[in-house]
Amino acid sequence: MRRPLSLLRLGAMLMKEFNHMRRDRTTLGMMVGIPLIQLVLFGFAINTDPKALPTVIYSADSSAYTRSFTAALVNTGYFDVVAEARSEDTVDDMLARGQVQFAVTIPQNFSRDLVRGQRPQILVEADATDPVATGSAISALEQIKLRALSRDLLGVALPTPPSQPAFNVVVHRRYNPENITQYNIVPGLMGVVLTMTLVMITGLAVTRERERGTMENLLAMPVRPMEVMLGKILPYVIVGYVQAVIILIAAAVLFGVPVEGSVGLLSASTILFMVANLAVGFTFSTIAQNQLQAVQMTFFFFLPSLLLSGFMFPFRGMPLWAQTIGEALPLTHFLRIARGILLKGNGFTEIFPDLLAILAFVIVASGIAMARYRQTLD
Repeated sequence: MRRPLSLLRLGAMLMKEFNHMRRDRTTLGMMVGIPLIQLVLFGFAINTDPKALPTVIYSADSSAYTRSFTAALVNTGYFDVVAEARSEDTVDDMLARGQVQFAVTIPQNFSRDLVRGQRPQILVEADATDPVATGSAISALEQIKLRALSRDLLGVALPTPPSQPAFNVVVHRRYNPENITQYNIVPGLMGVVLTMTLVMITGLAVTRERERGTMENLLAMPVRPMEVMLGKILPYVIVGYVQAVIILIAAAVLFGVPVEGSVGLLSASTILFMVANLAVGFTFSTIAQNQLQAVQMTFFFFLPSLLLSGFMFPFRGMPLWAQTIGEALPLTHFLRIARGILLKGNGFTEIFPDLLAILAFVIVASGIAMARYRQTLD
């Protein structure tokens, strides 16, 4: 009669499972790699208090006072003056393209009105498509208003330290004046959902054929690798497009997200983004040995995309190395496209750099998938 529990048999089963894990290096790598990625990203890359935000200055009054104000901006640590505009049109263009987070306009006769005690106004425009990215910097403006220029004016225009600010700072939150979080989250959610579903679905395409034993029939067909790849991808483009339409309608009806730009342009951009994700999924399907590995690779790709794209945390709050990785991900560029078209009314000219980046990703991912695909069973 066998004993209910045998340590010898249990030890044999444990050795069997450990040997299986050792041979399945992909799964073992995912088990180690995913926690490490989470630790590194959450520990080093995620920052909800971004600083050194790119700022453009448009000054119609050049004086020592304007230079002192600019220095006070930089000294807060939240503003990084990257350009000096020569016109208001340049300011609008840089904000629309997302090249700067803030634009500061110093009006004419600022110094004269300052000396006369007339409390002139300085306009600070913020790209508020991501309210979290601008919140702390806008709060720092209150300290600048109280402290900046008080020493410059003392003894020149004022006999004693001023009891109130010598100038006013008018903050204009552009594209999302009420700081509604849904305006930022919902357009980005379209890209997140498409990334999660399309990469996973396509990643199972070839591995499912291999596990079911139908791969031989596929390989026996007179089709080229490109034809197989397109045949696997194109049906899911339609599925993804239906998902995008549902999210877009819900965004407008349920959350009141404005649609300032062209829906047609957004649709064309969405199709290119879907092709990028499907190419990644097809690449994973040619590498993975089974469906479990394909799912694991999907999460290995999805996790950095979610955390480094600017969907959950401010993109400019991340260190440079994390931003570099984020720039290589298609979700980062699609978020800029979707938010730019819906909230800013951007056209093709403004979104062209991000479209080009997604197209380059499609070419690279498709090339890897084509190189990995085999027409014969090895």
